[in-house]
Amino acid sequence: MKRIITLIASAVFCTVAGAQTIAGVNVEKFKFDRSDDYMVVEMIMDISKVDVKSTGAVVITPRIVGANDSIELKSVGIYGRRRYFSNLRNGINGVTGKEEMSYRDSDNPGKITYNSFVPYEEWMNGAVLKLHRSDCGCCNTVLSQEDNNIALYEKAAPYIPVLVYAVPVAEKVKSRTLEGSAFVDFVVDKTDIRPEYRNNVVELAKIRATIDSVRNDKDVTITNIWLKGYASPESPYAHNTDLAKGRTKAVKDYVQGYYKFAPEIFSTDYEPENWAGLRAFVEKSDLEHRAEILDIIDSDMKPDPKEWKIKSTYKEEYQYLLKTCYPALRRTDYRVAYTISEYSDPKDILSIFNTRPQNLSLNEFYILSQMYEPGSREFLEVFETAVRMYPNDEVANLNAANAAISIGNLAAAEKYLAKAGNSAQAVYARGIYAFHRGEFEQACKYLQQAKDMGVAEAAEVLNAVSGLKK
Repeated sequence: MKRIITLIASAVFCTVAGAQTIAGVNVEKFKFDRSDDYMVVEMIMDISKVDVKSTGAVVITPRIVGANDSIELKSVGIYGRRRYFSNLRNGINGVTGKEEMSYRDSDNPGKITYNSFVPYEEWMNGAVLKLHRSDCGCCNTVLSQEDNNIALYEKAAPYIPVLVYAVPVAEKVKSRTLEGSAFVDFVVDKTDIRPEYRNNVVELAKIRATIDSVRNDKDVTITNIWLKGYASPESPYAHNTDLAKGRTKAVKDYVQGYYKFAPEIFSTDYEPENWAGLRAFVEKSDLEHRAEILDIIDSDMKPDPKEWKIKSTYKEEYQYLLKTCYPALRRTDYRVAYTISEYSDPKDILSIFNTRPQNLSLNEFYILSQMYEPGSREFLEVFETAVRMYPNDEVANLNAANAAISIGNLAAAEKYLAKAGNSAQAVYARGIYAFHRGEFEQACKYLQQAKDMGVAEAAEVLNAVSGLKK
């Protein structure tokens, strides 16, 4: 157990030679410390200069005094000749009536070895050891008293390794994208959009909702809207090419007309037959001829013969695919690209954090974190929000892991560390995580690796771990 002993009276340290005069008594080789379940006081007292009258007494009593509690240890009593023999005749155990080291003045031994111990109690953390002197006349009349502080006992705070947060690189341009798929239905062989047809109200609303989520933000500039249309393979490839092109253009015209965007903001693509989507569906299915159909899909056959072979060879399964899979293959993928204003003033960043945290870069989250005391609720909230905005980013996960470790949430730290990558800081964080779990062997492996990778803080923690392992 580690502890701190603060000497109050003068420069006397725990269990060292040297002397200080306290209440007329020279104290040497002083110790005030906890040992397992006991508080121990040891010292050499030089009482040779204590002057006592024949009927008087001087009583030296060490006391442990806390904020609300105190306890007296055994006393040292020096008695004048008449007082000493009077006590013997009357069976009196000194002035205190308690355990005492008693000496007749004429038999004063000079230096005495004093030791005493009492059961340790929590109130003793932060307690002061005092040396109390009482000078008494006959009939125990107190002539004078003196109280002197010797030392303060404080348990050392548990060793807490330094956490190393990663500073995210500032983005030159804060570019973002939102994407999705809409299953817009068209009348057979038609390419014009009918917004009320089948489920088109819902599917077109998907695209608008994505655009609206950023269009109304004054700090956002939409830079591109990309659309890609797919057709299913049940018609001739050339015809499907025309359908995919036409239907993609129809969705673009719908969005452009709805928002009045400039034409140059759009880019389009198309895929005449969505064989990748068909393959993914078949692979996950339990079709009887699943393997054979996959072989046909993966073959080097051209699209039309490929589709005809599935249709003619596995008629029932083809009809099943036509009804359950093909409608989902006719879709429009969309992606909205945009840029976000940069923020450098912590007050501006805080305002955005409270309203639109998705607009902040990781570097801006880090700038905001510096406003708060590490380990505070606000500090933790910044990094927890950052990792929600960037769930797969290694730096976001590393900093979130450090924040979780700082409050003892090791379960959350473990989850974040799994996605924190293998940078020097991440390796160091795994060492700190192992340290807090008491897995010192594992901690040393990570910390040594981090030290070799250039993390200066790892050396100090390695030394601390070595001490704890002893």
